Amino acid sequence: MKKAFAVLMTLTLALALLAGCGNTATEEPAQEETAETTEAVETEETAAEYDADTAILVVSFGTSYNESRDATIGATEQAIQEAFPNYEVRRAFTSQIIIDKLAERDGLEIDNVTEALDRAAADGIQNLIVQPTHLMDGYEYNDLKDELANYEDTFSQIILGEPLLTSDDDFEAVIAAITADTASYDDGQTAVVFMGHGTEADSNAVYAKLQEMITADGYDNYYIGTVEATPSLDDIIAALDGKDYTRVVLEPLMVVAGDHANNDMAGDEDDSWKSILTGKGYEVECILEGLGQKPAIQSLYVDHVKAAVDQLA
Repeated sequence: MKKAFAVLMTLTLALALLAGCGNTATEEPAQEETAETTEAVETEETAAEYDADTAILVVSFGTSYNESRDATIGATEQAIQEAFPNYEVRRAFTSQIIIDKLAERDGLEIDNVTEALDRAAADGIQNLIVQPTHLMDGYEYNDLKDELANYEDTFSQIILGEPLLTSDDDFEAVIAAITADTASYDDGQTAVVFMGHGTEADSNAVYAKLQEMITADGYDNYYIGTVEATPSLDDIIAALDGKDYTRVVLEPLMVVAGDHANNDMAGDEDDSWKSILTGKGYEVECILEGLGQKPAIQSLYVDHVKAAVDQLA
């Protein structure tokens, strides 16, 4: 009797274990399927909200600094998407070197401009708004303009938005943004120095204009320089000489805090702005924040997109 009972209990336990394993095997795929189905539905619903004929392509030089890219280019793209929820916002970079580096290092695939335009055409986009995050209408902006001209017959409309510093209102908006974020440093003993990239193009004049306007607005302790053109660091040092400054705050005048900001401006090498100014006896503090991180700058790009959208027929 005991033997029979033991056999019965063994069979019961075995059946229970089999039933338990069976439940586990069927529940996990069901949960995964539900998650995949939900994601697919959400994707379809999101896509259904977009105007299938119109898209916004945000074109940036790009950066291999992932955190800065997300906080600047990504944040700007998100601000544009939130302002235009009915249009799909797409991304393209102009630097093939950065595109290739991100693909090899991170497995991140980003279109160059040609690929993005061909993709938009293949997807049936009829009206394409192209908004660059360029600071000015320099060589890169004009190269973009020339490439878009080759696609005029591909789309019903292709409209290029203006770069960041175009109108006097743009300059004033940028001045308001950078001075508001650094107001706590403006104590009379600190020089607030912004490092731009600089270019050999005529558009390099935007830096001198920005300096003139920021000084005219009463910000006497603010200085604009460039790493590859004029005003140079030597010009900045000459402007600081004879003043009562004991400290210099450095911040990039670039959309992204990338290589130039991290190395040429804030690096520990002897030829960085930080090292040179430290050698001049100043206490130097670096702010590694690109312009694209500032909500006011993001809003300015949104305004430029709005102006481009208003041109749609």
